[in-house]
Amino acid sequence: MNHIRIEDAFWNRYTKLVTAEIIPYQWRALNDQVEDAEPSHCISNFRIAAGLEQGDFSGWVFQDTDLAKWLEAVAYSLSYEQNTNLEKLADEAIELVGSAQEENGYLNTCFTIGYPGRQFKNLKEGHELYTAGHFIEAAVAYYKVTGKDRFLNIMRKTADLICDVFHTSRYENAVCGHEEIELALVKLADVTGEEKYRSMAFDFINRRGCEPNYLFTESDRDDYIDVWHDKNPYLNVYGQNHLPVREQKTAEGHAVRAVYLYCAMADLAYAYQDLALWQACENLYRNIVEKRMYLTGGIGSSGILERFTVDYDLPNDTNYSESCASIGFALFCRRMAQISGDAGYIDTMELALMNTVLSGIAMDGKSFFYVNPLEVWPRNCIPMTDKNHIKPIRQKWFGCACCPPNITRTLASLGEYVCFVEKNALWLNLFAGCTIETERDGEPLTIKIDSRFPYEGRVQLQVDGGGELKHTADEARHNTGRSETDASGTEHSSFELRIRIPAYAKNPCFTIDGKSVTPQVEHGYAVFRENWSHQCISFTFEMKAQFVYANPAVHADAGKTALMRGPLVYCLEEEDNGENLAALYADTNAPVRETFEPDLMGGTVVLHASGRRVSSRESVSLYSAQKPALEETSLTFVPYHSWGNRKPGEMAVWMKYMTTDQ
Repeated sequence: MNHIRIEDAFWNRYTKLVTAEIIPYQWRALNDQVEDAEPSHCISNFRIAAGLEQGDFSGWVFQDTDLAKWLEAVAYSLSYEQNTNLEKLADEAIELVGSAQEENGYLNTCFTIGYPGRQFKNLKEGHELYTAGHFIEAAVAYYKVTGKDRFLNIMRKTADLICDVFHTSRYENAVCGHEEIELALVKLADVTGEEKYRSMAFDFINRRGCEPNYLFTESDRDDYIDVWHDKNPYLNVYGQNHLPVREQKTAEGHAVRAVYLYCAMADLAYAYQDLALWQACENLYRNIVEKRMYLTGGIGSSGILERFTVDYDLPNDTNYSESCASIGFALFCRRMAQISGDAGYIDTMELALMNTVLSGIAMDGKSFFYVNPLEVWPRNCIPMTDKNHIKPIRQKWFGCACCPPNITRTLASLGEYVCFVEKNALWLNLFAGCTIETERDGEPLTIKIDSRFPYEGRVQLQVDGGGELKHTADEARHNTGRSETDASGTEHSSFELRIRIPAYAKNPCFTIDGKSVTPQVEHGYAVFRENWSHQCISFTFEMKAQFVYANPAVHADAGKTALMRGPLVYCLEEEDNGENLAALYADTNAPVRETFEPDLMGGTVVLHASGRRVSSRESVSLYSAQKPALEETSLTFVPYHSWGNRKPGEMAVWMKYMTTDQ
């Protein structure tokens, strides 16, 4: 993270807000200082647990994680933008976390304040391990960026407690109700070299869904703590606890829990070379992208239990698609790509990031969507209905505020998505303008990327490896990996660049120093093996807007179409098209016109299509035998991620399209 700096016209409108606006705003929210916003109680809970204040715990059982994700976002932001005051504030927050930690390493303000001495007595919904996982992730990030180990040592103490407790006879079959600790323990093992943390994560994975089923019978124990008082029966499928993980073939239950589990499964499949576990990851990924994912990369269609339902059940106006779920899905896809080297996973990761994740935050960084529907009619977003969870405008904060800081840590860590680096090799995944500092044979190598993506299909890489090559650019194109000697006499092995060719990129063309080349393509990446000195790679491709159609088994979208351009899904807004968007038909045979409008929402490509509107000139009864007339009209589309940043109003991604007799 300390070796990449994002300088990109598209992404910087969000990433530049992280330090300047979003992190300070969210700190005020955590301290209950945002006017007219739902209170957080987060910092207050820590102060009470630390003995600095008197009071009772307030908020959800996992309220602590808002601070954990905030600290992780701060860590990532410090990797590319030093801020002494912010780092000092983070250090003070870390000391508060340490003060709230119990002597044995236990860390959870809900149970420290409300149920002292009664730890790990509700793994189904207590979120103790989930909370610990987020703090471990934050501590690892803070250590890797700043080099300070105070936070890391606090969380190692918690992790040591977990390893001890969950190898006792009572907990030998226990797993976490909300997965997160598993992937966090893998990260902790990586940074500390302590294999016991990874082994504990592997134990949790191997126990899940097996008999005896700890979570299913947990509430029968005499010392069980009913923290939620939920009268509904516990469903194993809700927590991916219905089958051993290697036997799971369909994405089930709570979407966020599921994808956090899949992240750990992928990590551990690689670490232990577990082919059965890897196959399960592939099966689950395929089920999601082929049958249970929205066009926008959103997952988890049901507002009840925030869960996956059945194949092709993808309603638009009641769609849940929690922002956290798409973040977790992007993390899962990133891991799958890192392990396999397959760019197809990056296509899906990009889809989720650039549509659902970005739609979750306003362009000023100060309001948020928890859920991300594909169709909104503000008038029927009524409490105590099936649209109770739909908000037509972004909210300043939430009582359950897991999504806002999760979005922030994702934006701050964008560099981890842009590229993968290993010895003498780099995979370019996202086309964000940036400067990447890496090494070849221990010597500095800099790659500067200029990009107009997603406005244009044009990316340029300036590679500076130092020295002058003895061979020409034409000869370099035939270099397959042998060592070369530069003008200074230094011998270098070649450095491999892999540039992703997205599935939507038509007619991709590459040049090196202005001369056309045809690279080898492996798993969706164009492969260049050169002894780089001062070369320029240009990558261009066509990315025209196109109408897309859903599988007819998706009942909500049968007879409808949507518009995409590259990875961006587009939508209709009332602001541009008037009210009653459901009355619009698109003419899919007419050309789509693209215009870049620099003054609209920070600059964006707008799409214009032809269509018709059901006439409303004549007043008609509720039902009539008279066929309504259709009027010619033009349709204006803006990127889905930017909807709701102007006047509140209707929004729709999918629309009816005209048939030949219309």
